[in-house]
Amino acid sequence: MPTAIADAPAESAIFEQVDSRTTYRKVTLRLIPFLFVCYFVNYLDRANIGFAKLQFVADLGFSDAIYGLGAGLFFVGYVLFEVPSNLLMQRIGTRATIARIMFLWGLASASTAFVRTPTELYIVRFCLGAAEAGFFPGVILYLTYWYPAHRRGRITSLFMGALTISGIVGNPLSGFIMSRLAGVNGMHGWQMLFLVEGVPAMLLGISAWFMLKDTPAHATWLSKDEKNLIVSDLAADEELEARKGASFKDTLLDPKVYIVGLVSASMFAVSVSFALWVPSLIKELGVTDIQRVGWLSAIPYAVSLIGMAAFSYSSDRRLERRWHAASAIAACGICLLLLPLARESIFLSVALLSLCAACLYGAIVVFWTIPPAYLSAKEKGGGIALMSSIAAVSGFFAPTLVGAVKAQTGSLYLGLCGVGVEALIGASLLILFIPAAAIREAASLR
Repeated sequence: MPTAIADAPAESAIFEQVDSRTTYRKVTLRLIPFLFVCYFVNYLDRANIGFAKLQFVADLGFSDAIYGLGAGLFFVGYVLFEVPSNLLMQRIGTRATIARIMFLWGLASASTAFVRTPTELYIVRFCLGAAEAGFFPGVILYLTYWYPAHRRGRITSLFMGALTISGIVGNPLSGFIMSRLAGVNGMHGWQMLFLVEGVPAMLLGISAWFMLKDTPAHATWLSKDEKNLIVSDLAADEELEARKGASFKDTLLDPKVYIVGLVSASMFAVSVSFALWVPSLIKELGVTDIQRVGWLSAIPYAVSLIGMAAFSYSSDRRLERRWHAASAIAACGICLLLLPLARESIFLSVALLSLCAACLYGAIVVFWTIPPAYLSAKEKGGGIALMSSIAAVSGFFAPTLVGAVKAQTGSLYLGLCGVGVEALIGASLLILFIPAAAIREAASLR
């Protein structure tokens, strides 16, 4: 957490010299566009295997079960390395961590173009997960160094908008690459997809070293008074954290951490299943042109922008997180359970997927303001990563089980309905076991 700047003026003097809106606008314009692009590429490299599947399963003779296991093994590497990555970030700083993560994940993603056997697919996906581990929780932690809690809902929404933009832009882009670049240097379309979309991550990793600063104290583009303003605004957070005084050992023994992790797991299962199986679902509805699959699968992500904006605005305005997130998660589950009823209609299927996406990403941006609100400074790094790791476990089981069910029954709907049930359980856990008092206490200090 940033510490106070030396010779800081009194808080009243700070507010006389610098404007809060101007200061945070400067911080946002400096950090969020770059982090947004990083997350855009992050999600693109994680999810593009869902599009590659439309070709490489047939080219390599893989079954849906092999694909599902390969897609899921990403999260095994992710889980094993996520907590160590976030703890290391607190020691070596953000820019070194983000630079390392992005360069290595870009290399692993591009390497997927050269897999030939199931074992090679399993290895490269595990390595991609290990390389990428720590990016998302690292950024969530990083935002707590720059923004007080009452600003993080909207800022998190801006950052996580990259998820939806990645779907809006990335899905048609993936369809274009696979259709138009097939045959370049004798390579299949799916091979060009991994190569073209893997290189930007490596370039962004190098750029992160120069673009990011670890804390406001290191930001040469902020004046001394602006730095002091940010530190002053973070004082209420630090006061609450000092009052809690917990360590990472306490975090490991805190049941709330595991409950939050399970709630996050329910959202993660929906998100991963969405990315890895929706292109296949749309293709099974009779859409054979890959570029058209890309455009149709982009529609839910476009609609999700509305959900993100509406839920984050309403949550920040009311300083209420639990019911906003829980109602949105439950709506996701209901949409997935209703999906088999629309199996004969592309229009109804895309409509249900769009409503599901709007609620999913609305839930995610609100939900991830909850953990920093009641974890202490000592808990945040490892605690957020631990929660995210628990969630990532579902990232292994969800696509693996959906793939296995698809291989056995020939239908995606039964597996996706199981994911819908998981979402309903997650919404129930959030309301029943996450203490509203702790979140209200955090909000009351702002």
